[in-house]
Amino acid sequence: MSSERLIYLPLGGAGEIGMNAYVYGYGAPDEERLILVDLGVAFPDMDGSPGVDLILPDITWLKERADRLEAVFITHAHEDHVGAVAHCYEALGAPIYARAFTANIARRKMEEQGHPEDAVQTASAWPETIKAGPFTVGFLPISHSVPESSGLVIDSPEGRVVHSGDFKLDPTPGVGELFDPDLWAEVAKPGVRALICDSTNVFSTHPGRSESELGPEIQKLVAGATGMVVATTFASNVARLKTLAEAGERAGRSIVLLGRAMRRMIEAAIETGVLADFPKVVSPEEAQDIPRANLMLLVTGSQGERRAASAQLARGKYMGLELAEGDLFLFSSKTIPGNERGVIRIINQLSEKGVDVVDDSSGRYHVSGHANRPDLERMQEIVKPQIVIPMHGEHRHLREHAKLSEKNGLQSVVAVNGMMIDLSGNAPTVAEYIETGRTYLDGSVQIGALDGIVRDRIRMALNGHVIVTVILDEEDEPLGEPWCDLKGLAETGTSNAPLVEVMEEDLHQFLMRAGNKTLRDDDALEEGLKRIARQTCMAEIGKKPEVTVVISRMR
Repeated sequence: MSSERLIYLPLGGAGEIGMNAYVYGYGAPDEERLILVDLGVAFPDMDGSPGVDLILPDITWLKERADRLEAVFITHAHEDHVGAVAHCYEALGAPIYARAFTANIARRKMEEQGHPEDAVQTASAWPETIKAGPFTVGFLPISHSVPESSGLVIDSPEGRVVHSGDFKLDPTPGVGELFDPDLWAEVAKPGVRALICDSTNVFSTHPGRSESELGPEIQKLVAGATGMVVATTFASNVARLKTLAEAGERAGRSIVLLGRAMRRMIEAAIETGVLADFPKVVSPEEAQDIPRANLMLLVTGSQGERRAASAQLARGKYMGLELAEGDLFLFSSKTIPGNERGVIRIINQLSEKGVDVVDDSSGRYHVSGHANRPDLERMQEIVKPQIVIPMHGEHRHLREHAKLSEKNGLQSVVAVNGMMIDLSGNAPTVAEYIETGRTYLDGSVQIGALDGIVRDRIRMALNGHVIVTVILDEEDEPLGEPWCDLKGLAETGTSNAPLVEVMEEDLHQFLMRAGNKTLRDDDALEEGLKRIARQTCMAEIGKKPEVTVVISRMR
């Protein structure tokens, strides 16, 4: 029996939606040569990660084995698959492979972070392959909601693995490649050890719909509008943007793109040749001289992002353009779970302006980019894998997908982040568990989720903050009274006196009572001052704030 093994290890994206990162390895245990599939981000929220810019997978395990990492392969250009590439490049240093459109997006990210663009290499579609240590990898075209999405054919001495990437079975996607069942069946002919498969829509019981179905409905809606039309969708959904723009053009409207991400995606699609005949666009400045009834704005912010164009238009003017009563705003998108509050806030702000809002509740103006339950079953029938390992989904998605696979007579296992699966034998087995988590991009630095920085930020947001300053003379006696700076706390409490004055008096009384031992010991003094400050706040306003003590000694 061979001492070498084939392993699969998700570091992100398995048990959650976002920050996908999947490791494959082949070799002797703890000596495997490795490849990484995708390296994406998740997005923060004010409740759990205030002030954070992006959430990255914790790749500590991989960084410690960077000398064994042969390459990084990116399946498509969505942020949850490519967004962390530039942020992690310095730690990993491996060459990055992607198809032309995705490579274009990845290079822009590398340039923004000061990394060499030539670290990203453009790969051709199957049957061309790339050698990476013991692996041979090919990009297998498949349809999704962003151009040039691919599954991966990963060959190793232990057999063939197919990594689906994000996908849908769309024969008429509009922009990008259609799903070719014959090509996938041909790839599967030699036998597939494991299918690592998208689980996002496993609970949707109807077959997925084609992107091409939306055109007539969107055209009808836009043609019937009397005021300005604004539409938002995912910036990466180039096919949808083209459908929306063509509907506006047919209705005699000039098209305006608002939002950097949207312009960047259209530019990348045109530069790489995946988008042709996109309607002519005008600048926001030119649009100000065009009658409102002859304008259609395509804007970012379909998920309620506060700084995106949608939110700014809902609040007031953006780039000189403003919504008015009788205008139409279309959400040609699905609200991702967790983003509902932001989207509803925008809808209400638009309603206050008298703008008519149309969302996707009717199902006429959006189709998902992910395979539904019947499509997952069809993929299994085409690929005929020995093993199905669900990925890209919350735990409930993975578990339901595994149950579906087993119902269809296939072996399956629920593998969440940090669970290393040995694919070498006739059945998948858990080889070991790796500690995983998340890393925050906070401004320009990366911090660990357990470092306490974000926890402290949450505590300050919940409880307020007090800075207590004390000066002691050469004899360790208080020099004057302590003073306080308060942030995020009520100014007056139950005493009907200013809170800051009540607190300073209580702290002064503490200092007057404190013995020499306490006054000479910074730690003991700090602890006592914190305790008094919190007790006073609790008695006055019912809050226990975070307290910072500054002790200055005259020497």
